[in-house]
Amino acid sequence: MNTKHTIAILVNDQPGVLQRVSGLFGRRGFNIESITVGASEEPGLSRMVIVTTGDDHTLEQIQKQLYKIVDVIKVIDIGSSPMVGRELGLIKVNAEPSSRPEILGVVETFRAAVVDIGPSSLIVQVVGDSDKIDAMIELLKPYGIRELSRTGVTAMIRGAR
Repeated sequence: MNTKHTIAILVNDQPGVLQRVSGLFGRRGFNIESITVGASEEPGLSRMVIVTTGDDHTLEQIQKQLYKIVDVIKVIDIGSSPMVGRELGLIKVNAEPSSRPEILGVVETFRAAVVDIGPSSLIVQVVGDSDKIDAMIELLKPYGIRELSRTGVTAMIRGAR
């Protein structure tokens, strides 16, 4: 059964590592739903968080293949443990002055924030899990979304581990 998997990969902070990791997924026919990369708690190492879909056998194969990449230090299936996952969405929406109170009501309900106001538009920032971002987009669609940018999921296992 195909399920969503969230994988954290600790890698050496070197040019070309992202290309080698993403290339592995492409060559094996695995789709990357989202990927985030940034500094980790260890100097010289970066953390990649990749969300992909597949069965457990597929996940096992991905992990084995990732360890064959020289710059990969550690691969963790963080989706198999209780985790905290967050994503950032920026949504530019049509907002004539007459419709702003309604839009601001949606923004407030989602604990989002207006980060820019133009003569006929607003940029809304929303942080949360992917379902929250999806729901916010759906509620803002009737006003007319001009532009949308999402970061992809970043995540950590809960607790002391």
